[in-house]
Amino acid sequence: MRFPRAAGILLHPTSLPGRFGIGDLGDSALEFCSQLAAAGQTYWQMLPLGPTGYGDSPYQSLSAFAGNILLISPESLVGDGWLTADEILPPDLPTDRVDYAAVTEWKEKLLHTAFSAFEKSQDRRDEFGSFCGSEAYWLDDYALYRALKSSNGEAAWFQWSDGLKLRDQTTLDEARSQQSREIHFHKFCQWQFFRQWRLLHEHAAATGIKIIGDIPIFTALDSADVWARRDLFKLNTDGGPIVVAGVPPDYFSKTGQLWGNPIYNWDAMLSDDFAWWRARFAATLKLVDLVRIDHFRGFVSAWEVPAGDQTAENGQWVEVPGRELFTALGRHLGELPVIAEDLGAITPEVNALRDEFGFPGMRILEYGFGGDAYNRDLPHNYEPHTVAYTGTHDNDTAIGWFASLDEKTRTHASRYLVSTGDEINCDMIRSLYASVADTVIIPLQDILGLDSPARMNTPATTSGNWQWRMEPGSLDPDICERLSELTVLYGRERKDAVSPGRAVERQEG
Repeated sequence: MRFPRAAGILLHPTSLPGRFGIGDLGDSALEFCSQLAAAGQTYWQMLPLGPTGYGDSPYQSLSAFAGNILLISPESLVGDGWLTADEILPPDLPTDRVDYAAVTEWKEKLLHTAFSAFEKSQDRRDEFGSFCGSEAYWLDDYALYRALKSSNGEAAWFQWSDGLKLRDQTTLDEARSQQSREIHFHKFCQWQFFRQWRLLHEHAAATGIKIIGDIPIFTALDSADVWARRDLFKLNTDGGPIVVAGVPPDYFSKTGQLWGNPIYNWDAMLSDDFAWWRARFAATLKLVDLVRIDHFRGFVSAWEVPAGDQTAENGQWVEVPGRELFTALGRHLGELPVIAEDLGAITPEVNALRDEFGFPGMRILEYGFGGDAYNRDLPHNYEPHTVAYTGTHDNDTAIGWFASLDEKTRTHASRYLVSTGDEINCDMIRSLYASVADTVIIPLQDILGLDSPARMNTPATTSGNWQWRMEPGSLDPDICERLSELTVLYGRERKDAVSPGRAVERQEG
Protein backbone atom coordinates (compact mmCIF):
# COMPACT_ATOMS: atom_id res chain seq x y z
CA MET A 1 0.00 0.00 0.00
CA ARG A 2 1.37 3.42 -0.98
CA PHE A 3 0.94 6.17 1.59
CA PRO A 4 0.59 9.88 0.76
CA ARG A 5 3.51 12.24 1.33
CA ALA A 6 3.17 13.18 4.99
CA ALA A 7 4.86 13.40 8.37
CA GLY A 8 4.26 12.33 11.93
CA ILE A 9 5.66 12.05 15.44
CA LEU A 10 6.69 9.01 17.49
CA LEU A 11 5.56 9.15 21.11
CA HIS A 12 4.26 6.37 23.31
CA PRO A 13 1.25 7.38 25.48
CA THR A 14 3.18 6.52 28.66
CA SER A 15 5.41 9.53 27.86
CA LEU A 16 2.56 12.04 27.82
CA PRO A 17 2.53 14.62 30.64
CA GLY A 18 0.06 14.37 33.49
CA ARG A 19 -0.30 14.20 37.24
CA PHE A 20 -0.74 10.47 37.76
CA GLY A 21 2.79 9.13 37.34
CA ILE A 22 2.33 7.93 33.76
CA GLY A 23 0.80 9.25 30.56
CA ASP A 24 -2.72 8.01 29.85
CA LEU A 25 -5.59 8.09 27.37
CA GLY A 26 -7.29 11.12 28.89
CA ASP A 27 -7.02 14.86 28.36
CA SER A 28 -3.27 14.96 27.65
CA ALA A 29 -3.72 12.44 24.81
CA LEU A 30 -6.58 14.45 23.35
CA GLU A 31 -4.49 17.62 23.58
CA PHE A 32 -1.55 15.90 21.89
CA CYS A 33 -3.76 15.08 18.90
CA SER A 34 -4.64 18.76 18.62
CA GLN A 35 -0.96 19.72 18.87
CA LEU A 36 -0.11 17.27 16.09
CA ALA A 37 -2.77 18.84 13.92
CA ALA A 38 -1.45 22.33 14.69
CA ALA A 39 2.01 21.14 13.67
CA GLY A 40 0.72 19.96 10.31
CA GLN A 41 1.27 16.32 11.17
CA THR A 42 -0.68 13.37 9.78
CA TYR A 43 0.52 10.50 11.97
CA TRP A 44 0.88 9.67 15.64
CA GLN A 45 3.08 6.58 15.95
CA MET A 46 3.05 4.57 19.17
CA LEU A 47 4.73 1.50 20.62
CA PRO A 48 2.69 -1.67 21.37
CA LEU A 49 -0.31 -1.00 23.60
CA GLY A 50 -0.43 -4.31 25.48
CA PRO A 51 0.12 -4.89 29.22
CA THR A 52 3.84 -4.90 29.87
CA GLY A 53 5.70 -7.75 31.51
CA TYR A 54 9.43 -8.29 32.01
CA GLY A 55 11.42 -5.07 32.18
CA ASP A 56 8.26 -2.98 31.61
CA SER A 57 8.86 -3.43 27.88
CA PRO A 58 5.95 -2.94 25.47
CA TYR A 59 7.62 -5.69 23.42
CA GLN A 60 7.28 -8.21 26.27
CA SER A 61 3.52 -8.05 26.67
CA LEU A 62 1.37 -10.34 28.79
CA SER A 63 -1.09 -10.53 25.87
CA ALA A 64 -1.17 -9.92 22.14
CA PHE A 65 -4.78 -8.73 22.45
CA ALA A 66 -5.26 -6.98 25.80
CA GLY A 67 -4.67 -3.31 26.54
CA ASN A 68 -2.30 -1.80 29.10
CA ILE A 69 -4.52 -0.78 32.01
CA LEU A 70 -1.85 1.63 33.29
CA LEU A 71 -2.97 3.84 30.39
CA ILE A 72 -6.51 4.14 31.76
CA SER A 73 -7.26 7.76 32.65
CA PRO A 74 -8.37 8.27 36.29
CA GLU A 75 -10.12 11.50 35.31
CA SER A 76 -12.17 9.64 32.71
CA LEU A 77 -13.21 7.13 35.38
CA VAL A 78 -14.47 10.07 37.43
CA GLY A 79 -16.39 11.29 34.39
CA ASP A 80 -17.97 7.86 34.00
CA GLY A 81 -19.03 7.82 37.64
CA TRP A 82 -16.81 4.97 38.82
CA LEU A 83 -14.59 7.20 40.99
CA THR A 84 -14.87 10.50 42.84
CA ALA A 85 -12.54 13.46 42.46
CA ASP A 86 -11.24 12.88 46.00
CA GLU A 87 -10.32 9.30 45.16
CA ILE A 88 -7.92 10.34 42.40
CA LEU A 89 -5.86 12.87 44.33
CA PRO A 90 -2.43 12.76 42.64
CA PRO A 91 0.00 10.29 44.18
CA ASP A 92 3.51 11.27 45.24
CA LEU A 93 5.15 10.05 42.02
CA PRO A 94 7.82 11.56 39.75
CA THR A 95 6.60 13.58 36.78
CA ASP A 96 9.68 13.33 34.54
CA ARG A 97 9.80 9.54 34.36
CA VAL A 98 7.60 6.51 34.98
CA ASP A 99 8.17 4.57 38.21
CA TYR A 100 6.36 1.46 36.99
CA ALA A 101 6.27 -0.38 40.32
CA ALA A 102 4.78 2.58 42.17
CA VAL A 103 2.36 3.47 39.36
CA THR A 104 1.16 -0.13 39.12
CA GLU A 105 0.51 -0.38 42.85
CA TRP A 106 -1.40 2.92 42.95
CA LYS A 107 -3.41 2.47 39.78
CA GLU A 108 -4.44 -1.13 40.49
CA LYS A 109 -5.84 0.00 43.86
CA LEU A 110 -7.69 2.77 42.05
CA LEU A 111 -9.11 0.36 39.50
CA HIS A 112 -10.27 -2.00 42.24
CA THR A 113 -12.11 0.93 43.81
CA ALA A 114 -13.72 1.72 40.46
CA PHE A 115 -14.66 -1.93 39.99
CA SER A 116 -16.33 -2.01 43.42
CA ALA A 117 -18.44 0.98 42.38
CA PHE A 118 -19.36 -0.80 39.15
CA GLU A 119 -20.40 -3.93 41.08
CA LYS A 120 -22.83 -1.85 43.15
CA SER A 121 -24.34 -0.17 40.10
CA GLN A 122 -26.57 -1.33 37.26
CA ASP A 123 -25.18 1.28 34.87
CA ARG A 124 -23.85 0.06 31.51
CA ARG A 125 -24.24 -3.63 32.38
CA ASP A 126 -25.46 -4.36 28.86
CA GLU A 127 -22.46 -2.56 27.36
CA PHE A 128 -20.08 -4.50 29.59
CA GLY A 129 -21.78 -7.78 28.73
CA SER A 130 -21.60 -7.01 25.04
CA PHE A 131 -17.89 -6.24 25.32
CA CYS A 132 -17.20 -9.48 27.19
CA GLY A 133 -19.14 -11.44 24.59
CA SER A 134 -17.54 -9.92 21.52
CA GLU A 135 -14.01 -10.22 22.95
CA ALA A 136 -14.44 -13.62 24.60
CA TYR A 137 -12.15 -15.30 22.08
CA TRP A 138 -9.15 -13.77 23.91
CA LEU A 139 -10.62 -12.10 27.00
CA ASP A 140 -11.75 -15.25 28.82
CA ASP A 141 -8.28 -16.79 28.78
CA TYR A 142 -6.58 -13.49 29.53
CA ALA A 143 -8.75 -12.62 32.56
CA LEU A 144 -8.29 -16.12 33.99
CA TYR A 145 -4.55 -15.94 33.36
CA ARG A 146 -4.27 -12.58 35.16
CA ALA A 147 -6.36 -13.82 38.09
CA LEU A 148 -4.21 -16.93 38.43
CA LYS A 149 -1.03 -14.92 38.07
CA SER A 150 -2.18 -12.69 40.92
CA SER A 151 -3.10 -15.63 43.16
CA ASN A 152 0.32 -17.17 42.46
CA GLY A 153 2.27 -14.13 43.60
CA GLU A 154 2.72 -12.88 39.99
CA ALA A 155 4.81 -15.95 39.17
CA ALA A 156 5.05 -16.89 35.48
CA TRP A 157 2.50 -19.46 34.34
CA PHE A 158 5.16 -22.13 33.77
CA GLN A 159 5.94 -21.93 37.51
CA TRP A 160 2.36 -22.74 38.56
CA SER A 161 1.14 -26.15 39.73
CA ASP A 162 0.86 -28.77 36.99
CA GLY A 163 -2.92 -28.63 36.87
CA LEU A 164 -2.92 -24.88 36.17
CA LYS A 165 0.24 -24.83 34.09
CA LEU A 166 -0.89 -27.61 31.79
CA ARG A 167 -4.55 -26.49 31.78
CA ASP A 168 -6.25 -29.52 33.29
CA GLN A 169 -9.94 -28.83 32.65
CA THR A 170 -11.18 -29.79 36.14
CA THR A 171 -8.51 -27.65 37.76
CA LEU A 172 -9.36 -24.68 35.53
CA ASP A 173 -13.09 -25.01 36.29
CA GLU A 174 -12.35 -24.90 40.01
CA ALA A 175 -10.09 -21.88 39.51
CA ARG A 176 -12.78 -20.04 37.55
CA SER A 177 -15.19 -20.56 40.43
CA GLN A 178 -12.70 -19.54 43.12
CA GLN A 179 -11.37 -16.55 41.18
CA SER A 180 -14.69 -15.33 39.78
CA ARG A 181 -14.49 -11.79 41.17
CA GLU A 182 -10.87 -11.27 40.16
CA ILE A 183 -11.67 -12.54 36.66
CA HIS A 184 -14.48 -10.01 36.36
CA PHE A 185 -12.18 -7.29 37.66
CA HIS A 186 -9.73 -7.89 34.81
CA LYS A 187 -12.56 -7.93 32.29
CA PHE A 188 -13.80 -4.62 33.72
CA CYS A 189 -10.32 -3.11 33.35
CA GLN A 190 -10.09 -4.21 29.73
CA TRP A 191 -13.54 -2.80 29.05
CA GLN A 192 -12.44 0.55 30.44
CA PHE A 193 -9.21 0.55 28.43
CA PHE A 194 -10.99 -0.13 25.15
CA ARG A 195 -13.77 2.39 25.90
CA GLN A 196 -11.20 5.11 26.51
CA TRP A 197 -9.13 4.04 23.52
CA ARG A 198 -12.15 4.23 21.21
CA LEU A 199 -12.86 7.80 22.33
CA LEU A 200 -9.22 8.79 21.76
CA HIS A 201 -9.14 7.16 18.32
CA GLU A 202 -12.35 8.92 17.33
CA HIS A 203 -10.92 12.25 18.52
CA ALA A 204 -7.73 11.65 16.55
CA ALA A 205 -9.76 10.94 13.41
CA ALA A 206 -11.81 14.10 13.96
CA THR A 207 -8.61 16.16 14.08
CA GLY A 208 -7.22 14.47 10.96
CA ILE A 209 -4.64 12.37 12.80
CA LYS A 210 -4.04 8.74 11.90
CA ILE A 211 -2.56 6.41 14.50
CA ILE A 212 0.28 4.03 13.66
CA GLY A 213 0.32 1.02 15.95
CA ASP A 214 2.98 -1.64 16.44
CA ILE A 215 2.83 -5.44 16.29
CA PRO A 216 5.84 -7.15 17.87
CA ILE A 217 6.61 -10.27 15.86
CA PHE A 218 6.98 -12.39 19.01
CA THR A 219 4.97 -12.84 22.20
CA ALA A 220 6.37 -13.11 25.70
CA LEU A 221 6.82 -16.61 27.13
CA ASP A 222 4.93 -15.49 30.22
CA SER A 223 1.78 -14.44 28.41
CA ALA A 224 -1.83 -15.52 28.19
CA ASP A 225 -1.30 -16.41 24.53
CA VAL A 226 1.44 -18.95 25.16
CA TRP A 227 -0.30 -20.40 28.23
CA ALA A 228 -3.61 -20.81 26.40
CA ARG A 229 -2.16 -22.03 23.08
CA ARG A 230 0.97 -24.02 23.86
CA ASP A 231 0.41 -25.97 20.64
CA LEU A 232 1.30 -22.86 18.62
CA PHE A 233 4.81 -22.56 20.11
CA LYS A 234 7.94 -24.69 20.23
CA LEU A 235 7.69 -25.80 23.87
CA ASN A 236 8.60 -28.85 25.90
CA THR A 237 5.83 -30.94 27.45
CA ASP A 238 6.35 -29.10 30.76
CA GLY A 239 5.81 -25.71 29.10
CA GLY A 240 9.43 -24.64 28.88
CA PRO A 241 10.77 -23.35 25.57
CA ILE A 242 12.88 -25.54 23.31
CA VAL A 243 14.34 -22.53 21.54
CA VAL A 244 14.00 -18.78 22.07
CA ALA A 245 14.18 -15.73 19.83
CA GLY A 246 16.88 -13.16 19.38
CA VAL A 247 19.20 -11.70 16.78
CA PRO A 248 22.87 -12.47 16.13
CA PRO A 249 25.71 -10.09 17.04
CA ASP A 250 25.14 -6.71 15.40
CA TYR A 251 25.48 -2.93 15.75
CA PHE A 252 23.74 -2.98 19.13
CA SER A 253 25.50 -5.92 20.81
CA LYS A 254 28.66 -7.95 20.21
CA THR A 255 26.97 -11.06 21.63
CA GLY A 256 23.65 -10.50 19.88
CA GLN A 257 20.33 -9.77 21.52
CA LEU A 258 18.76 -12.63 23.47
CA TRP A 259 15.08 -11.69 23.63
CA GLY A 260 13.94 -14.97 25.17
CA ASN A 261 10.57 -15.10 23.41
CA PRO A 262 9.30 -18.55 22.42
CA ILE A 263 9.43 -19.46 18.73
CA TYR A 264 6.22 -20.17 16.82
CA ASN A 265 5.24 -23.66 15.72
CA TRP A 266 4.64 -22.56 12.14
CA ASP A 267 3.45 -26.00 11.03
CA ALA A 268 0.58 -25.78 13.52
CA MET A 269 -0.25 -22.27 12.36
CA LEU A 270 -0.28 -23.34 8.72
CA SER A 271 -2.77 -26.09 9.51
CA ASP A 272 -5.59 -23.65 10.41
CA ASP A 273 -4.69 -20.96 7.87
CA PHE A 274 -3.00 -18.80 10.52
CA ALA A 275 -6.18 -18.24 12.55
CA TRP A 276 -4.28 -16.82 15.55
CA TRP A 277 -2.37 -14.35 13.39
CA ARG A 278 -5.55 -13.33 11.56
CA ALA A 279 -7.23 -12.63 14.88
CA ARG A 280 -4.21 -10.67 16.08
CA PHE A 281 -4.03 -8.45 12.99
CA ALA A 282 -7.79 -7.92 12.95
CA ALA A 283 -7.79 -6.88 16.60
CA THR A 284 -4.92 -4.45 16.04
CA LEU A 285 -6.51 -2.91 12.95
CA LYS A 286 -9.66 -2.18 14.93
CA LEU A 287 -7.52 0.04 17.16
CA VAL A 288 -5.20 1.82 14.73
CA ASP A 289 -5.09 3.06 11.14
CA LEU A 290 -1.70 1.65 10.15
CA VAL A 291 0.60 -0.84 11.79
CA ARG A 292 4.37 -1.19 11.97
CA ILE A 293 5.49 -4.82 12.07
CA ASP A 294 8.46 -5.11 14.37
CA HIS A 295 11.36 -7.34 13.20
CA PHE A 296 9.89 -7.99 9.74
CA ARG A 297 13.04 -9.91 8.95
CA GLY A 298 11.71 -12.68 11.21
CA PHE A 299 8.95 -13.51 8.73
CA VAL A 300 11.58 -14.88 6.36
CA SER A 301 13.65 -16.70 8.96
CA ALA A 302 13.99 -16.51 12.73
CA TRP A 303 17.16 -16.61 14.79
CA GLU A 304 16.53 -19.60 17.07
CA VAL A 305 18.74 -19.87 20.15
CA PRO A 306 18.78 -23.02 22.32
CA ALA A 307 16.87 -22.38 25.52
CA GLY A 308 19.25 -21.90 28.42
CA ASP A 309 21.98 -20.12 26.44
CA GLN A 310 23.18 -16.91 28.06
CA THR A 311 23.82 -15.07 24.79
CA ALA A 312 22.39 -15.16 21.27
CA GLU A 313 25.68 -16.14 19.66
CA ASN A 314 24.90 -19.83 19.12
CA GLY A 315 21.60 -19.45 17.31
CA GLN A 316 20.72 -20.35 13.74
CA TRP A 317 18.41 -18.95 11.09
CA VAL A 318 15.33 -21.15 10.55
CA GLU A 319 12.93 -20.49 7.66
CA VAL A 320 9.46 -19.06 8.33
CA PRO A 321 6.41 -19.25 5.98
CA GLY A 322 6.01 -15.47 5.78
CA ARG A 323 4.70 -15.48 2.23
CA GLU A 324 1.94 -17.91 3.16
CA LEU A 325 1.10 -15.86 6.27
CA PHE A 326 0.71 -12.54 4.46
CA THR A 327 -1.21 -14.19 1.65
CA ALA A 328 -3.68 -15.54 4.20
CA LEU A 329 -3.92 -12.17 5.95
CA GLY A 330 -4.61 -10.42 2.66
CA ARG A 331 -7.22 -12.97 1.65
CA HIS A 332 -9.15 -12.56 4.91
CA LEU A 333 -8.49 -8.90 5.81
CA GLY A 334 -7.93 -7.14 2.49
CA GLU A 335 -5.06 -4.81 1.69
CA LEU A 336 -2.87 -4.36 4.76
CA PRO A 337 -1.73 -0.83 5.83
CA VAL A 338 1.63 -2.11 7.04
CA ILE A 339 5.08 -0.61 7.61
CA ALA A 340 7.83 -3.25 7.59
CA GLU A 341 10.61 -2.75 10.14
CA ASP A 342 13.36 -4.05 7.86
CA LEU A 343 16.40 -2.98 9.87
CA GLY A 344 19.49 -5.00 10.70
CA ALA A 345 20.81 -7.97 8.71
CA ILE A 346 18.52 -7.78 5.70
CA THR A 347 18.77 -10.36 2.93
CA PRO A 348 17.43 -10.28 -0.64
CA GLU A 349 14.69 -12.66 0.52
CA VAL A 350 13.50 -10.12 3.12
CA ASN A 351 13.39 -7.36 0.50
CA ALA A 352 11.50 -9.65 -1.88
CA LEU A 353 8.85 -10.50 0.75
CA ARG A 354 8.41 -6.83 1.65
CA ASP A 355 8.12 -5.77 -1.99
CA GLU A 356 5.80 -8.62 -3.00
CA PHE A 357 3.17 -7.35 -0.58
CA GLY A 358 3.85 -3.67 -1.21
CA PHE A 359 4.96 -2.77 2.31
CA PRO A 360 7.19 0.30 2.73
CA GLY A 361 10.43 -0.30 4.62
CA MET A 362 12.18 1.89 7.17
CA ARG A 363 15.31 4.04 7.01
CA ILE A 364 17.15 5.47 10.04
CA LEU A 365 19.22 8.60 9.45
CA GLU A 366 21.47 7.90 12.45
CA TYR A 367 22.64 4.73 10.66
CA GLY A 368 23.71 6.63 7.55
CA PHE A 369 27.12 7.94 8.53
CA GLY A 370 30.61 6.60 8.92
CA GLY A 371 30.55 4.66 5.64
CA ASP A 372 30.35 5.59 1.99
CA ALA A 373 27.85 7.43 -0.19
CA TYR A 374 25.92 4.26 -0.98
CA ASN A 375 24.64 3.68 2.54
CA ARG A 376 20.90 2.98 2.18
CA ASP A 377 20.09 5.13 5.23
CA LEU A 378 21.35 8.34 3.59
CA PRO A 379 18.44 10.38 2.20
CA HIS A 380 19.83 10.62 -1.35
CA ASN A 381 19.47 6.83 -1.56
CA TYR A 382 15.84 6.68 -0.40
CA GLU A 383 13.01 5.43 -2.53
CA PRO A 384 9.62 7.19 -2.27
CA HIS A 385 7.90 4.09 -0.84
CA THR A 386 9.81 4.46 2.44
CA VAL A 387 9.24 5.55 6.03
CA ALA A 388 12.21 7.59 7.28
CA TYR A 389 13.18 8.35 10.90
CA THR A 390 15.95 10.29 12.59
CA GLY A 391 16.00 7.39 15.06
CA THR A 392 13.58 4.99 16.72
CA HIS A 393 12.73 4.13 20.32
CA ASP A 394 15.85 1.92 20.30
CA ASN A 395 18.22 4.75 19.38
CA ASP A 396 19.77 7.61 21.30
CA THR A 397 18.24 11.01 20.69
CA ALA A 398 19.70 12.91 17.74
CA ILE A 399 21.63 15.25 20.03
CA GLY A 400 22.89 12.40 22.21
CA TRP A 401 23.85 10.37 19.16
CA PHE A 402 25.80 13.23 17.58
CA ALA A 403 27.69 13.93 20.81
CA SER A 404 28.77 10.29 21.05
CA LEU A 405 30.24 10.05 17.52
CA ASP A 406 33.93 9.73 16.81
CA GLU A 407 35.50 12.70 15.04
CA LYS A 408 35.47 11.10 11.57
CA THR A 409 31.78 10.15 11.70
CA ARG A 410 30.81 13.51 13.22
CA THR A 411 32.61 15.30 10.40
CA HIS A 412 30.83 13.13 7.82
CA ALA A 413 27.44 13.88 9.37
CA SER A 414 28.16 17.61 9.62
CA ARG A 415 29.26 17.85 5.98
CA TYR A 416 26.34 15.82 4.69
CA LEU A 417 23.74 17.73 6.69
CA VAL A 418 25.46 21.11 6.13
CA SER A 419 25.35 21.50 9.90
CA THR A 420 27.49 23.24 12.49
CA GLY A 421 26.19 20.69 14.98
CA ASP A 422 24.58 23.34 17.17
CA GLU A 423 21.07 22.24 16.09
CA ILE A 424 21.85 18.83 14.69
CA ASN A 425 18.34 17.60 15.47
CA CYS A 426 16.79 20.36 13.34
CA ASP A 427 19.22 19.74 10.50
CA MET A 428 18.42 16.01 10.53
CA ILE A 429 14.69 16.70 10.51
CA ARG A 430 14.99 19.10 7.60
CA SER A 431 17.05 16.56 5.64
CA LEU A 432 14.36 13.92 6.06
CA TYR A 433 11.50 16.31 5.30
CA ALA A 434 13.25 17.28 2.05
CA SER A 435 13.84 13.66 1.02
CA VAL A 436 11.68 11.68 -1.42
CA ALA A 437 10.49 9.34 1.36
CA ASP A 438 6.69 9.38 1.34
CA THR A 439 6.53 9.21 5.13
CA VAL A 440 8.75 10.83 7.77
CA ILE A 441 8.32 10.07 11.47
CA ILE A 442 10.32 12.00 14.08
CA PRO A 443 10.60 10.97 17.76
CA LEU A 444 9.24 13.78 19.89
CA GLN A 445 12.56 13.93 21.77
CA ASP A 446 14.22 15.11 18.54
CA ILE A 447 11.47 17.64 17.87
CA LEU A 448 12.15 19.06 21.34
CA GLY A 449 15.95 18.89 21.00
CA LEU A 450 16.57 16.67 24.02
CA ASP A 451 19.79 14.93 25.02
CA SER A 452 20.52 11.29 25.97
CA PRO A 453 18.58 11.24 29.29
CA ALA A 454 15.40 11.40 27.17
CA ARG A 455 16.27 8.18 25.37
CA MET A 456 13.40 5.66 25.50
CA ASN A 457 15.26 2.35 25.31
CA THR A 458 18.79 0.97 25.13
CA PRO A 459 18.76 -2.52 23.55
CA ALA A 460 20.45 -5.36 25.43
CA THR A 461 19.88 -3.61 28.78
CA THR A 462 17.24 -4.56 31.34
CA SER A 463 16.76 -1.47 33.49
CA GLY A 464 16.10 2.24 33.13
CA ASN A 465 14.12 1.87 29.90
CA TRP A 466 10.64 3.00 28.75
CA GLN A 467 10.49 5.63 31.51
CA TRP A 468 10.88 9.00 29.78
CA ARG A 469 8.03 11.54 29.96
CA MET A 470 7.69 14.91 28.27
CA GLU A 471 7.37 18.04 30.38
CA PRO A 472 4.02 19.82 30.38
CA GLY A 473 3.95 22.61 27.81
CA SER A 474 7.19 21.52 26.12
CA LEU A 475 5.48 21.10 22.74
CA ASP A 476 4.59 24.77 22.64
CA PRO A 477 2.84 26.75 19.87
CA ASP A 478 6.15 28.09 18.51
CA ILE A 479 7.50 24.58 17.96
CA CYS A 480 4.23 23.49 16.37
CA GLU A 481 4.28 26.50 14.06
CA ARG A 482 7.86 25.88 12.93
CA LEU A 483 7.08 22.22 12.28
CA SER A 484 3.95 23.17 10.36
CA GLU A 485 6.00 25.52 8.18
CA LEU A 486 8.37 22.64 7.36
CA THR A 487 5.49 20.35 6.38
CA VAL A 488 4.20 22.96 3.94
CA LEU A 489 7.65 23.84 2.62
CA TYR A 490 8.35 20.19 1.73
CA GLY A 491 4.85 19.16 0.67
CA ARG A 492 3.98 17.09 3.71
CA GLU A 493 0.93 19.04 4.88
CA ARG A 494 -2.05 17.06 6.13
CA LYS A 495 -4.27 15.46 3.53
CA ASP A 496 -7.30 14.78 5.67
CA ALA A 497 -9.37 13.33 2.86
CA VAL A 498 -6.91 10.47 2.32
CA SER A 499 -7.24 7.45 4.59
CA PRO A 500 -5.54 4.09 4.08
CA GLY A 501 -8.40 1.61 3.90
CA ARG A 502 -8.49 -1.71 5.66
CA ALA A 503 -10.91 -4.46 6.44
CA VAL A 504 -11.16 -6.15 9.81
CA GLU A 505 -12.27 -9.62 10.72
CA ARG A 506 -13.15 -10.89 14.18
CA GLN A 507 -11.97 -14.40 14.92
CA GLU A 508 -13.69 -16.66 17.40
CA GLY A 509 -10.60 -18.60 18.38
